[in-house]
Amino acid sequence: MATAVKVDDAAKSRLEELQAEIRLRTGRNVTQQELLTRLIDDAYESRAEVIDSFRESTVPLSADEKDAMREGRISSGVETDESDIDEILYG
Repeated sequence: MATAVKVDDAAKSRLEELQAEIRLRTGRNVTQQELLTRLIDDAYESRAEVIDSFRESTVPLSADEKDAMREGRISSGVETDESDIDEILYG
């Protein structure tokens, strides 16, 4: 049973480009329905990534993001405790 799904013009254009590239590279004609089904199946298999793509920020950080933060740290040689931080932030 087929159900209509509305997509904007840009998404429709990209879908048509993918469809044309598949035909060009494989010699096989695929319908947009076949292509969408494949895309949905692939997204379903990697659903955590798809879900995370809708988050405003990713938590926890990826390994690369953690490494980048570690690289940016420097030691000033001064030990800081909570009261120092409170004083700096709140005066």
